[in-house]
Amino acid sequence: MNKNLKKVIAPVAAAAMVLAVPTGVYAEDGAQEKITFCLDWTPNTNHTGLYVAQAKGYYEEAGLDVEIVQPPENGAALMCAAGQAQFAIEAQDTMAASLALDEPLGITAVAGIIQHNTSGILSRKGDGIDKPAGLTGKTYSTWDSPIELAVLENVVNGDGGDFSQVTLIPNDITDEPAALAANQTDAIWVFQGWGGINADVEGVDCDYFAFSDINPVFDYYTPVIIANNDYLAENPDQAKAFMEATAKGYEFAAENPDEAAQILIDGDNTGSLKDAEELVKKSQEFLSTKYIDDAESWGVIDADRWNAFYKWLYENQLCDKDLTGVGFSNEYLPQ
Repeated sequence: MNKNLKKVIAPVAAAAMVLAVPTGVYAEDGAQEKITFCLDWTPNTNHTGLYVAQAKGYYEEAGLDVEIVQPPENGAALMCAAGQAQFAIEAQDTMAASLALDEPLGITAVAGIIQHNTSGILSRKGDGIDKPAGLTGKTYSTWDSPIELAVLENVVNGDGGDFSQVTLIPNDITDEPAALAANQTDAIWVFQGWGGINADVEGVDCDYFAFSDINPVFDYYTPVIIANNDYLAENPDQAKAFMEATAKGYEFAAENPDEAAQILIDGDNTGSLKDAEELVKKSQEFLSTKYIDDAESWGVIDADRWNAFYKWLYENQLCDKDLTGVGFSNEYLPQ
């Protein structure tokens, strides 16, 4: 599962239709209210809590009819900002470009799906890339995102390496361990809970280091659940009901990883998880300990960590605006 680090460079067209959703959980005739939730990728273990909440009836109990959809080509954030989905999945780093526009996208992060950043660099075992300096003189597959490359430069040079000596090639990889085994590249940015676990499943010996272990400022939130700002303003009670049901889904997944993994597999209507049961179940076992981790409850966004990363972006001229305090809220989580 590659991470989409493409920078958003244009606001949503003014003609985009905004969904009108009445205030309150139930419609006047007692029917369930429709909620559209846009994923950031094909179904995977970042999304398990949503599928659990749907399968276990948590959304139905909240008076909600939730449809989980795949992202359009221009991304989940734009769909959410346009009101074509009330909620979606994004990441704090890719949100920055959307929030720094002259006309910022109308989105707010309302929950951190995973409490800490679980991404880092995967490489072949024994190639010397078990720490950042080891990338010097090696080949790295890149999405060519300014933030991505700045993070790498920071950790490589900070470890005594030379980032200017890293050979950058385009990242079109869909199976990271297989690409490493075939010597298509030396190093790839992955999420440990998917790419790292997949290396174990495929029997490819790999080294790995996590960005959050190298520099605490990179312990940002990825992924997050975002919501449309107009929807939040007009339907706060409904948004809270949705988030309460979603929290129950992730709490169940944290306590019951095997059953939750099977619910995800059964709920996938894209076919992307076909024949991937071992990967999904091992990934779920790993991520179930990461959803809440050391937070007081699922979804809580730590303001200091959120702001530290956005301050770093601004200080390093990776963002045109100081986004300290911008873009997130814990208001809609269960209190």
